[in-house]
Amino acid sequence: MNLLPTATSTDVEDRQPRVAVLPVGSFEQHGRYLPLITDTAIACIIGQEVADAYPVHLLPPITMSCSHEHAAFPGTVSISAKTLFAVIDDIRASLARSGIRKLVIINGHGGNYVLSNIVQEANVDGPAVSLFPLSADWDRARDHASLDSDRHADMHAGEIETSILLHAAPELVRDGFAEADHDGGPRPFLLVLGMGAYTESGVVGYPSSGTEVKGKAVLESLRTSFAEHIEALGEAAAG
Repeated sequence: MNLLPTATSTDVEDRQPRVAVLPVGSFEQHGRYLPLITDTAIACIIGQEVADAYPVHLLPPITMSCSHEHAAFPGTVSISAKTLFAVIDDIRASLARSGIRKLVIINGHGGNYVLSNIVQEANVDGPAVSLFPLSADWDRARDHASLDSDRHADMHAGEIETSILLHAAPELVRDGFAEADHDGGPRPFLLVLGMGAYTESGVVGYPSSGTEVKGKAVLESLRTSFAEHIEALGEAAAG
């Protein structure tokens, strides 16, 4: 699997895209069977899925973000919210200089709360940035794929993430996910205590229920849902 876009400058010139797509992942623990790049890989997979279906300019991912709640687990690396904000702001400015003034941020990490604020501020003067997938997009995808778990129970390294990678990048999934289920229960102080207070393994979810078929269905649903985000930005979903 190639996580990076391979378009040339002339490809972009020929297509004249009006919307860019920016995958934002993380570098954080995902138990013993999924890699630290899991969120980045999933954001890139979703990005490629939509770039194959819509006239967008797919960008390379931001690979480190706000993973502070995972700091208790080895390997996790974070950047500050203000740094992530500044990087995306710089990317938007550079895109605008090249004539692309609309952006969809594909967020692979639920802890990137700052992305919602970035979108709010960017749209004060009119639709310019959308955040994808939203909660409703994920819920629709879970229903379409007939997942066994919901978003709360399957928070991290669970059924949906394992399914997406089993379908799109099975080489990234190691043995052990079938025995790694963990119910994290209520997590009222996640932002205070971090993930370590609710899981010893780093997993909160049900990876044993993950399948390649479910992963394919999840991506199919997200590809369809993306059209609403293009249209919300005032652009045509078809090329």
